[in-house]
Amino acid sequence: MNQQHFVRTRSEEIFAAAKELIPGGVNSPVRAYGSVGGVPPHLVRGKGPLVWDEDGNEYVDLVGSYGPLILGHGNAEVRAALHEAVDGGTTFGAPTRGELDMARDICGRVHSVEMVRLVNSGTEATMSAARLARAATGREKILKFEGCYHGHGDSFLVAAGSGALTLGAPDSPGVTRSTAENSLVAVYNDLDSVKAVFDQHGPEISAVFVEPVAGNMGTIPPDAGFLEGLRAHCDVSGALLVFDEVMTGFRVARGGFQDFTEVRCDLITLGKIIGGGLPVGAYGGRRDLMQQVAPAGPMYQAGTLSGNPLAVAAGRKTLEILGRDGIYEALEAAGSQLATGLMEIAARHGRVLTVGRIGSMMCPYFSPVMPRNLTDVTATDREGWVRFFNEMLSRGVLMPPSPYEAFFLSVEHDRGVLDRVLDAADASFAAIA
Repeated sequence: MNQQHFVRTRSEEIFAAAKELIPGGVNSPVRAYGSVGGVPPHLVRGKGPLVWDEDGNEYVDLVGSYGPLILGHGNAEVRAALHEAVDGGTTFGAPTRGELDMARDICGRVHSVEMVRLVNSGTEATMSAARLARAATGREKILKFEGCYHGHGDSFLVAAGSGALTLGAPDSPGVTRSTAENSLVAVYNDLDSVKAVFDQHGPEISAVFVEPVAGNMGTIPPDAGFLEGLRAHCDVSGALLVFDEVMTGFRVARGGFQDFTEVRCDLITLGKIIGGGLPVGAYGGRRDLMQQVAPAGPMYQAGTLSGNPLAVAAGRKTLEILGRDGIYEALEAAGSQLATGLMEIAARHGRVLTVGRIGSMMCPYFSPVMPRNLTDVTATDREGWVRFFNEMLSRGVLMPPSPYEAFFLSVEHDRGVLDRVLDAADASFAAIA
């Protein structure tokens, strides 16, 4: 696929104007293209696996709004569910049957979830889960892993990944010293580092927060025994084990990553897919813990738009479709085609590429070895990745604008669409050889 000289005049104009009124011109930092250079395409429309920008340029979308769009853009059934919900009302600030139906959907699919509370974002879910862990244990500290991102709550902006990592400022100004002191950090996939933290602070740790698949360093699966080791440390110390499955929940399997492991968490955070593309989050887990959330218990958490009927309708329809035969098999086939194809093409052009992948979630690393943690990720060839990104963009393939973000495929990324991506990759690797 030859390089195309896309005109992005309208995107440039909008971006320049936005910088006057919106910090950095964007409402989430990674969108500013700070780590890849240039002007971000400003999108106006999506259909299936494709998106179009303000200048009419067409791209194959490998971002998928960073995970929610597992059915692709503009799924007809989800749109119909949304239209029906809109006709009934956009928000009530009162209970609805849809909230109960969504709770049943989640509890019926996800191991370890006996009760669930809907919120408005993944960040809100992890913030609430941290508060609940502290309330339930009477302890103040949490343990997280460097490079893992759990939203922008103060407790988690310590050695964070994702956009914070890309910005080069994982420890954000505005996070108080006392908050940072209560956020302990270990190395992902390194149980020795976990043991060292527990040896020093075990009786003070309320919870261990972990992405069972680290999705904010790309896509890094857990080593054999890693999650089991975390479970054992929590059991001995009395800390809670919290799985952040905002990305992996309903993405990698019908019940999320817990479908692949015998390890059960005490609390879980969810988001993205359960909103069908609308803002949403949830936290849930053991009944005895969730019964401590107000008004059932003393731990306060509330939200005016929590359980929003539009997000619930879109999310429930998405989960219904994902429950049909063959969906996850198709997603696995698409992920395998793209990952295998990228590595084969890179090798033909003298490039060493590894791909971290679980199902339809993946990340290509310009590295001869598969990264296991943040140190490994930051040692990959970032310059080569940035050149590859821009070559792919010029050929109509929209990748996440950071080497530390995952690709997300949808059921609409069929063989023909992925062949188009691989053709672009062939030309892009040739250009940077």
